[in-house]
This record gives sequence, structure tokens and C-alpha cells, in this order.
Amino acid sequence: MKINFEWTKEQLMIRREVVRLCSKFDDNYWLNCDREHRFPWEFYNAIADGGWIGVAIPEKYGGAGLGITEAAIVLNAIASTGAGMNGGTAIHLSLFGLNPVVKHGSEEMKEKYLPLAALGKLHVSFGVTEPDAGTDTTRITTFARRDGDHFIINGKKVWNSKAKESSKVLLLTRTTPLEECKRKTDGMTLFLADLDKRYVSIKEIEKLGRNAVDSNELFIEDLPVSEKDVVGEIGKGFYHLLDGLNPERILLSAEFCGLGMCALKKAVQYANERVVFGRPIGKNQAIQHPLAESYAELEAADLLWQRAAWLYDNGQPSGAAANVAKYIAAEVVFNVCDRALQTFGGFGYAKEYHVERYWREARLLKIAPVSQEMVLNYIGEHVLDLPKSY
Repeated sequence: MKINFEWTKEQLMIRREVVRLCSKFDDNYWLNCDREHRFPWEFYNAIADGGWIGVAIPEKYGGAGLGITEAAIVLNAIASTGAGMNGGTAIHLSLFGLNPVVKHGSEEMKEKYLPLAALGKLHVSFGVTEPDAGTDTTRITTFARRDGDHFIINGKKVWNSKAKESSKVLLLTRTTPLEECKRKTDGMTLFLADLDKRYVSIKEIEKLGRNAVDSNELFIEDLPVSEKDVVGEIGKGFYHLLDGLNPERILLSAEFCGLGMCALKKAVQYANERVVFGRPIGKNQAIQHPLAESYAELEAADLLWQRAAWLYDNGQPSGAAANVAKYIAAEVVFNVCDRALQTFGGFGYAKEYHVERYWREARLLKIAPVSQEMVLNYIGEHVLDLPKSY
């Protein structure tokens, strides 16, 4: 087995340039966006103008034609500068959300939408989860009924990030009732549908953290969608969606690790500067050892998302690796952010020191995009060949 852990010159350049660009948006910028529930348009436009949103879109459609690995490097770099999940989520939907279109969309669809996405002029929300189905995607009830050369869609979706900023939604529906399907994963169809306010109501969800990017409920009533906006084959939407879900786990794992390294860096700096009882608190092993352990754990988590990205980009099965990377990164990064807050003591609870924001964002990682428990179910069934537990 040939293993090379060295990044290419191009990958190193990508990280360096993204970090340089993000240096214009400091912790106070992100604190204000989070506090004001304000989408970071200045940051988003800078990333778009730099061409980074199109990093994984084929060159034929105006992108850089690189892989999920390079997209993950971009997001890892963004999160590591203090942008965290607010910065990552502002753009990552344009990266993994459109990957099913790149892989399965018609040529007409690709030519129409991908160049706009590469320029950062097309915002897309991800419409999969439903209030009564949760992570049991096969139980969704949003239904698309054929009407000539169109479909009429009715249903509800929840936890739609960026729906208020988006004009399109990658929408998973049923086109065949579950009870009529041979397999539970059959009979679903993926659409790149308009978020037409005449037929779709958007209600923002108040939440704990990552408040610069909105999360929403969608109420869809008689939304007409052209058959030209079907992504891939009718009835095969679940399988096409996997080309969004696995990259999603990989990209988010990279973001998680960037957030963790940012929190660790902040804690180390404080431990060196904060003097109590006549000595820097970093001299105390009760402070030093947890931070050293967090560094070791972050190093391991960092390698997992890189391995998963390599597998995906090289056409290898990546589901297990992507889920493992997500699981470990979520566990490690929450612990890192919690230790960072603890290092600051009472000041860690104050917004002006920023680690409380990292902590609030990190708690989400154990829930989204899939819960830790569901990841373990996947590993138990699909990797360890244990009986299905649910």
C-alpha cells in the first residue's frame, strides 16, 4: 500500500489563500453576525469573488474542476480562522448541495445552474429532513404528483439552512407511496425546485447557535416543478442523494476540525498569557494536559476526513469512512471547545472572548447532519454486519 500524507503545492496554495482572504473577517465580525442573526454577505461575496465556491464544480461549467478534498480544505481553512460553522455553512451548501446535480443532473440542468453556482450567484437550500420523519428518510411524506410535463409538490421540510437567501432547493420527495415500493429507498425523486414564495412558506427556527445562517421550516403547497428539474431518474432520488450526503459528512468533518483547531489555538494563547498565583496557568498540568490531549485527538480526526475525501474522489466506497470521520470529529471538537471554555474560566462564558460561540456551534455537531447514534447504527449494520437495530 502506497501512502502519501503530503499535500500538493496546489492544495497548500488553496489553504494559504483562503486563510489570507478570511483574515479580513475577524472574531468580532463573526460575533456581530451571530448576535444580529445577520447573514455574512461581505464574507460570502469575498469567497465568491475569489472563485472558491466553484472549487468542486467542473471546469466546463465555470468551476475549478477539483475534488471534494479541495472543497474540504477550503472549508477547514475558513472554520479555522474563527468563522467556524457560521462561515462554513454560508458556503458549503453550494459545494455538497449541488454535487448530485454534478453527478446525475441532465446536461441542460448543469449548463443552466452550475455556472451561476460557481460564481456564487445561485443559493441552494437542502430539502430532505421532515418534522415527522427525522433521520428516517424513507418515511418522508412530501409528495410530487405528476401533472403533464410538471409535478405538483405538497409537504413540509425542516432544518433548511439558507432557505431565506436561496432561490432553489434540492428537494427530496416521494413520487411513489412507501407502501407500494419493493424497497423502502425506492420511489423517491430529487428535484432542483424553485423556492417560489407563492407556493412555499418559510418560517425561521430560533436556535442555540450558528445564528448568522438561518435554519427554517418549509411549508409547500401545490408547488409546480417542471420535469426538466428532476435530478437524475424518477424514483431513484435517494440513491442520487448519496452523492450529496457522503460529501456533506466529509466537508462538515473538515469544518469541525477547523473549528476545533481555532478553539485550541485561542485556549493555548490564553493559557500562556493568563497569570494566576504568580504563574501562567499553562504551567499547570490540569490546564496543559487536556489541551495537549485535544491536540492529539484533533490530529487524528484531521486525517480521517482527508482519508474519506480521498476515497470519494478516487471513486472508492466512502460511506463508512465519511460516517466515521463525522463521528470522531464531532466527539473530539466538542471536547476541544468545552476545554477551551474551561481554560478561560469565567471569561469563557463572556461573548467577547468568543470561545462560548465556538462551544455553542460545536454542540450542533453531535446532532447534524446526522446524529451520533445513527452513525453508530450505520457502522453496526453496514460495517460490522450486525443485525439492523431499528
